[in-house]
Amino acid sequence: MFDPLKNRFISPLSNFIRDKMGGGHERSVKAKKNIAGSLIIKVVSIAISLIVVPLTLNYVNPSRYGIWLTLSSIVAWFSFFDIGITHGLRNKFAEAKAKGDHDSAQIYVSTTYGILAIVFCSVWLIFLLVNPFLDWSSILKLSPEYAADVSKLALIVFTYFCLQFVLQTITTVITADQEPAQASLINVIGQIITLIVIVILVKTTEGSLVKLGLALCASPLIALIGANFFFFKGKYKAYRPKISKIKFTHAKGLFNLGVIFFVIQIAGLVQYESANIIISRSFGPSEVTSYNIVYKYFNILSMGFMIFLAPFWSASTEAFMKKEIDWIKNSMKKYNYLNIAFLGGGIVMLLASETIYTLWLGKDVVDINFTLSFWGFAFFMVSLFGSKYVSFLNGISALRLQFWASIFSPVLYLILAYLMIDYFNMGVHAMFIAAILANFNGFILAPLQYHMIINKKKQGIWIR
Repeated sequence: MFDPLKNRFISPLSNFIRDKMGGGHERSVKAKKNIAGSLIIKVVSIAISLIVVPLTLNYVNPSRYGIWLTLSSIVAWFSFFDIGITHGLRNKFAEAKAKGDHDSAQIYVSTTYGILAIVFCSVWLIFLLVNPFLDWSSILKLSPEYAADVSKLALIVFTYFCLQFVLQTITTVITADQEPAQASLINVIGQIITLIVIVILVKTTEGSLVKLGLALCASPLIALIGANFFFFKGKYKAYRPKISKIKFTHAKGLFNLGVIFFVIQIAGLVQYESANIIISRSFGPSEVTSYNIVYKYFNILSMGFMIFLAPFWSASTEAFMKKEIDWIKNSMKKYNYLNIAFLGGGIVMLLASETIYTLWLGKDVVDINFTLSFWGFAFFMVSLFGSKYVSFLNGISALRLQFWASIFSPVLYLILAYLMIDYFNMGVHAMFIAAILANFNGFILAPLQYHMIINKKKQGIWIR
């Protein structure tokens, strides 16, 4: 039967969406579909994150939550033992698949799993022996009453990180195949499990750091284990890791890129993970919570931007190999317009921050001043601007300048943080200011390097 409403409104709308999603270069169509899927997934992810934080604060108190955040930051430092190999896999897998060399792609996947399993199993065993002799209450300057729980929590968190870095290789494979929405879905499933477990804990138990640690660590692992079985028995069966396919001779290709990404990762770890440690020692664990609330709030902007940017890394690898420069230029222009839109959204978030903190966490639960919020906003705006250029350069493995910048930036970050806190007596917001200034690669070098490669057709240091 004829439906005038459907004929007038629904059909044209569906046709418009179909044309927009299906038009353009095949690579762009794939990116659009992933952006649409990632948008839905990220909205769910953000909603869960916003729910989990107040639930966790109610289950434990802000000081205990600060202990969890600080300990997680310390343990996260051990993630550098992957030596950037997963980033090397991302580029090598994308290149091999673009050439139709499925055997090499499987070898790179298998070798990555093998190397990470050996490295993190060894690191975990060493930590298992050392942990009983570590005085965590002294390291974190905590009351002795926390000593036993923090020692157990440290072992739980460290075990989680070791297992995670092996199992999350599947998300690298999926992302390298320009399917970041599916990789994000794995994380969201882990978040959903986490939310369910924390709700159960809140309803049935008293606040416990150890139980909180188990909930926050075990849930993502369940999702990753399920994803490995699902994808390697299905869509990526041809690339399923096998012991017979582990070729350490191929590790050189992974390590050549991996070592460079490793140094870059270290810079990122210093600029974020050390912040929690510095704040805890200089201002107390409750201020770690304030800093992280601001970080999580404005990180919504980064999460949103990454929905659009995620396909660009591996798509750049393919486009640059095929010398499709116009596609790269057109994509960068769109990301610049997107930066402006996110700037407007960030300003609205900043002006509404005090009200949203109260609605989100409750009145007087955490004390956050406007200055801290402003510099959190500024940090993410600068990061978003540089991220599109860095993503392109990562995709084409033009890493030399970023490598050298990453050697100097952590030193600059720590010096600036020390001067601003100890010499100028600035507050927690000093950590954001130091991070902005130390990230000179993102807002100076990376845009310049992109311009020299794409617009000036330069080689040499620019393309290495």
